[in-house]
Amino acid sequence: MIVSVILGFVLLGLVLLLALVLPSVTSDTIPFGVRVPAQYAADQVVTKQTRIYRRRVLLCGGVIAAAGVGSVAVTAQPLLLPLSVLVLVGTWYGCFFLAHQAIRAAKLAGGWFEGLHQGIAVDTELRTSPPRFPWRWVAPAVIITAATAVIGVVMYPSMPQTLAVHYGANGLPNRLEVKSVGSAFSLVFLQLGLTALMAGIAAAIVRSRPDLDPARPVGSSRWARHYMTLSAKALLGLVAMIDLGLMGSSLLMWTGTVTRWAPLVVVVPVLASVAAAVAMLARNNRDRGGNGEDTGLTHRDDDRYWRGGVIYINREDPALLVPRRFGIGWTLNFGDPRAAMLLSGIVALIGLVITLRFEG
Repeated sequence: MIVSVILGFVLLGLVLLLALVLPSVTSDTIPFGVRVPAQYAADQVVTKQTRIYRRRVLLCGGVIAAAGVGSVAVTAQPLLLPLSVLVLVGTWYGCFFLAHQAIRAAKLAGGWFEGLHQGIAVDTELRTSPPRFPWRWVAPAVIITAATAVIGVVMYPSMPQTLAVHYGANGLPNRLEVKSVGSAFSLVFLQLGLTALMAGIAAAIVRSRPDLDPARPVGSSRWARHYMTLSAKALLGLVAMIDLGLMGSSLLMWTGTVTRWAPLVVVVPVLASVAAAVAMLARNNRDRGGNGEDTGLTHRDDDRYWRGGVIYINREDPALLVPRRFGIGWTLNFGDPRAAMLLSGIVALIGLVITLRFEG
């Protein structure tokens, strides 16, 4: 129980820290998902809403953390802490949306784009000469997955006839299954699926459409190529650490090892890799290639394609992945039918693993 409580608070703290930091690492011309001209990036409305947003997030985070502690003390159910994290994410978006609406209203009322020459910039060489896919970064995940499969095959005859396929908050197994190929190798199948999925997404990222600044097309194009490669590497590094955690979990299951520290086997490498990926991308997300050039153009006002500042829907855009408006990384174009196919594939993968793990 102590381990679960500690992990819950660590996760809560990381989410709260991320919520507080993201406004500082997001492009200054897209505050809270609202496209604004560069000359309004430091407008008093933007700076005021940033301060209010952080105060709201801190207040909500403190209340939710206190409620989580109280719920655990009263019910002795540490699983309520992960629920507190979900509540924090929901309130985080609520704080974001309030700031988004206030800045957007100020932009419309003040006519911030009136009289400006709007435009778009395109790197025509991205299709013929895209950034190279970082194949070497796929190797760790493939090696870990292959090693897990080989170890499993070797150990299969000596595995316990009953396998612990799920652990409770106290680190003790709370679900057992009869040994079978499906139950014993369910996490290996998950490794295979995740590695293939993440590699595919990484490949899509290096061929995605970047959001170039028409005022500084050359510098922002150079930055976009670097950032796309960096994002692909971060994603592949993340899946390698997830596979490592799944390898450790598989070894616990195959050897019949029971320990209250079992959740740490998966959680620690995943949290560490997520923190490293976020730090690496955040450090490179703010500076988008400004090198003194200025064409006199400004970004076109494309807020109409972004629902709530976070969901991109543009059926006329052939890009499947586009840079996120708020924060770091990439998001799907939900106006593209391929987005539904991708999400369906993820759901199918999860369903397959559950079927193999719990029904053998």
